[in-house]
Amino acid sequence: MQNSKPQRRSDCPISFSLDLLGDSWSLLIIRDIIFAGKRTFGEFLASDEGIARNILTNRLSRLETMGLITKSPHPADRRKDLYALTEAGLDLLPVLWELSAWGAKHEPETAETFAGLTNIPMDKDNLIQLIRRTVRNGESVFVGNGSVVEQLGEM
Repeated sequence: MQNSKPQRRSDCPISFSLDLLGDSWSLLIIRDIIFAGKRTFGEFLASDEGIARNILTNRLSRLETMGLITKSPHPADRRKDLYALTEAGLDLLPVLWELSAWGAKHEPETAETFAGLTNIPMDKDNLIQLIRRTVRNGESVFVGNGSVVEQLGEM
């Protein structure tokens, strides 16, 4: 049984967005899908930030309820589920891009990862569309065959 959508505190779009994504874990799960190609509970659990199992379970359920991710049985291991972004989840790509840019600007130690994307000879909008198509096809920015980095190496 899925939870119902939380009641809004106001009709402000910023308030709505923060109600949905205001905790860091939700955005980090979405980040892991987009940039690292993580798709299972165990993969999310292994992320560097060290999310607790109960928090991860709650956030995955909440993201699914809010229509940002889908969950489906793993085709090779029925004990696992695979998570993927919906179109609404993919719509967060520009937000994550700007958060990455802001973090890289204000904390230079984090800039190296983002610099690899900003040095690509492609405008931001086209790059975001490439990332969107790649993630929609089950791949990621940095990891795996068909990753954005691999595709750009072929260009």
